[in-house]
Amino acid sequence: MSSEETSATGASGGPGGAAPEPDLTRDIAEVPAVELITTVAVHLMSAAAVNLGLAEDGEQHKDLDEARKLINALAGLVTAAAPDLSNFHAAPIRDGLRSLQLAFREASLVPDEPGQGPGEKYTGPVYR
Repeated sequence: MSSEETSATGASGGPGGAAPEPDLTRDIAEVPAVELITTVAVHLMSAAAVNLGLAEDGEQHKDLDEARKLINALAGLVTAAAPDLSNFHAAPIRDGLRSLQLAFREASLVPDEPGQGPGEKYTGPVYR
């Protein structure tokens, strides 16, 4: 840290010499597995929704190939983790997955055969 930076932030690292803010990051070892799994699932769902054109600027980001990959990954994660997740955690993820699978079917110009859509090899066919 340069002397200019030291004087601007104070010797203790905070602005004007105030005490530094507490470290807001957590050691990965302290994060429960269920929290990590659900966080990854939410990120996959969000990315898939964007690639399905469901975001604010929908059509601009629509990419069904990318959406298919993300939905497959989500379905694999949910299927593999289900025995370790309580129904409290797994049910909303499964609902989100099903909604994404249906949205994909709706967005496709050439619909997949039942059981051949994204994630359906893990979840089974998805119907309306």
